Amino acid sequence: MNKQRAIPDGFMTVGEIAKKMNTTVRTLQHYDKEGVLKPSAESEGGRRLYIDKDIIKLYQILTMKQLGFSLDDIKNRLVLLDTPEAVADELSNQAIEIQSKIESLSKVLNMVETLKGEVLQMKSVDWHKYADIVAIIQSEYVGYWVIKHFDNKILNRIRKRDVDKNMSLFDRWRYITGQAEELQKTGISPKSRQGMDYAKDFWDYIKEFTGGDMSLLPELLKFEGAIDEWDDNDCKAAWENAKEFTENALDHYFTTIGYDPFMEEKTNDTNE
Repeated sequence: MNKQRAIPDGFMTVGEIAKKMNTTVRTLQHYDKEGVLKPSAESEGGRRLYIDKDIIKLYQILTMKQLGFSLDDIKNRLVLLDTPEAVADELSNQAIEIQSKIESLSKVLNMVETLKGEVLQMKSVDWHKYADIVAIIQSEYVGYWVIKHFDNKILNRIRKRDVDKNMSLFDRWRYITGQAEELQKTGISPKSRQGMDYAKDFWDYIKEFTGGDMSLLPELLKFEGAIDEWDDNDCKAAWENAKEFTENALDHYFTTIGYDPFMEEKTNDTNE
């Protein structure tokens, strides 16, 4: 960098170029420190001095900053942008990066708005549940709403499984209730062989969901009893159509195999 005894014609101080370019002295000092825009000269008193070519480069920097380029991007790429084609290629790359950021931010915005709605419906602040809801929203699964209806005992069971496993179980519940709807529509008796097969599948699903912990049954019944508060109208309608068939099929299935899980739970409670 040239040392100038005085400020010659054609040179501008940092304050003058800042005013001319509608930026700040602090910004130009930062660009100098980061090696993005070094002054062409310096006075003996240590004042930064700029010339016309520095202004042209500053135009490039400020334009690229407005387009979302980071200082590192500008520092590493600016010297290569010496043809219209090179500039166009770099702008294309930047457009792809911006679109990716827009999509990412749109997902975050959706999560924020969705969680806000769930927070207002919950009766108390529960950051653990909020985290569970966000995790399911991130998986783009629409069944996130069920989380707010579960107590910590059920949620702790859910948290032990990975997200894909939980999504699989939620999807399976939709499939099973759909089966009950079809059997009921076609007039199949809950006590028939098809009804018993369905009841066994349903009970196997409950055992898998709870991990065999029958102490979770009362909480599942509370969830089922709160159907009026369910957010998913399709799930609500499906269960309302499947409920009677499912209950009758399970009653007959338990009688047939001589097993009552609800009585077992009561016995365990008494022993405890």
